[in-house]
Amino acid sequence: MTGTEQSRRIGGSLTTQAYLLFGLATVLGMAHHVDHVIRGNHVGWPVTASVNPFTYSLAIYPLVALGFVLAVTGWAGARYWAGVMTFGVGMLVFFHLSPWAVEPPGDVILPYANPVFGYLAFAILLALIVVVAAGAGYSILLWRRATGSGSGTA
Repeated sequence: MTGTEQSRRIGGSLTTQAYLLFGLATVLGMAHHVDHVIRGNHVGWPVTASVNPFTYSLAIYPLVALGFVLAVTGWAGARYWAGVMTFGVGMLVFFHLSPWAVEPPGDVILPYANPVFGYLAFAILLALIVVVAAGAGYSILLWRRATGSGSGTA
């Protein structure tokens, strides 16, 4: 491998399982954003005129698209995804489950007239958090393997 090829692989290569985790997280994220629009609370630009956390959370999609392009072309890998996924799960937990939550579970469940739909929306949110956390952990594992950290070798 030449120096240029080596520098392009910095950050660790990805596996099929990693791509599946990132894809599933993206689909669940889209479902959660659609849920925001359906229930009509905590919605911001471009759906309404206000800019709020919903608006900023849409920035994840360009980051995901960029990550897929960079990974497929060999310019980024597990290190990039470890950062994106770790930041993502941190934000999801902070905004939805922490004591300082802007959109606590009740704001996801209660707007629906039929509680089944509210609990389904909350289950999607919880699945999103679990998948993004798994993606973060797996990315960190792949990154550590690529750099030789934690493998018992110096």
